[in-house]
Amino acid sequence: MTLDRIFRFIGLIVFAIIGWQTGIIITQSPNPLNDLNALKYTVPLSLLGALLGWVIAPWLTTRPASAAIRTVRQIPVEDVVAGAIGLALGLLLAALLAVPLTQLPEPFGSILPFVGSIIFGYLGAMVAVLRGGDIVRLLARTRRGGISSGTAKSRDFRAAGPRPLLLDTSVIIDGRIADVAKTGFLAGPLLVPRFVLNELQYIADSPDQLRRARGRRGLEVLDELQSLDSPILEIVDLDTPKAKDVDEKLVILAREHDFAIMTNDYNLNRVAALQGLTVLNLNEMANAMKAIYLPGETLRLRIIQEGKEPGQGVGYLDDGTMVVVENGEALIGREVDLTVTKVLQTSAGRMIFAVPSTDK
Repeated sequence: MTLDRIFRFIGLIVFAIIGWQTGIIITQSPNPLNDLNALKYTVPLSLLGALLGWVIAPWLTTRPASAAIRTVRQIPVEDVVAGAIGLALGLLLAALLAVPLTQLPEPFGSILPFVGSIIFGYLGAMVAVLRGGDIVRLLARTRRGGISSGTAKSRDFRAAGPRPLLLDTSVIIDGRIADVAKTGFLAGPLLVPRFVLNELQYIADSPDQLRRARGRRGLEVLDELQSLDSPILEIVDLDTPKAKDVDEKLVILAREHDFAIMTNDYNLNRVAALQGLTVLNLNEMANAMKAIYLPGETLRLRIIQEGKEPGQGVGYLDDGTMVVVENGEALIGREVDLTVTKVLQTSAGRMIFAVPSTDK
């Protein structure tokens, strides 16, 4: 029997009793069971009360409780702790003020302490939640950044320090984030919202073999990142009920908490940048790190295939940069010296045009 049905039966009984008592009050009969006129009122009112209790009982018990649970789950635990501390401090201040307030003449002496408790409790909780980040930074400075070695992996990402980075699914599956993290170039904590982890698990459980392999690769990358001492990887429960799409959730969280987003997704990159958010794209970083060749410089390269235009050959540098060789079709399969004639930067990356050095 479900909890919902249990409360329906309880509501049926309670409201049936209320209906019976209402009938007794209306008829003013001392013994309604032996009074036919009284039964004309008590029985229908009891049945009506039972029906009403069966229908509305869940809306008075389980439904509000479920809604409250869903709301509480969306609230970050940091805000809950800050609110509780602020409420306690507010009530403490109200208790101190209650002593002189009780000395006031009636009715102020009995009313104002109660009103003060409500006002100061509310203000304390509100101020603590709104300034939670400042409180955490103050505590961090007081403790000199001290967090016990046993809990270093779970430190508060709001503490003073580098801006945290939100990781999206694409950059985790890509895998290069682990290699970049090992170099020490990423100073800030890496945050993986639980909805991103759920999406990654969904991909890893996909019936499609390729998607399943990509999802499992992403989970392995997270395991690798968690084993690093720096930067710290944290799985966070931050979420926003205002959005259902993962990319939209990331943009909202980055805007609300002043996070940066790390992604390889072109669309997410553009949308976040248009809203003034800081976006780190590993593809753009990889393009920036590629070797720069200027017109007139020489390089040695193996030509491996034909180009799009007649007579062209194509080869690739070690970093994946495409080199288009004019008059290189006849040199396919050979390693030759080339002279750079032009370097073109495209949305897909850098492209180099060259000619065989003997043709220059």
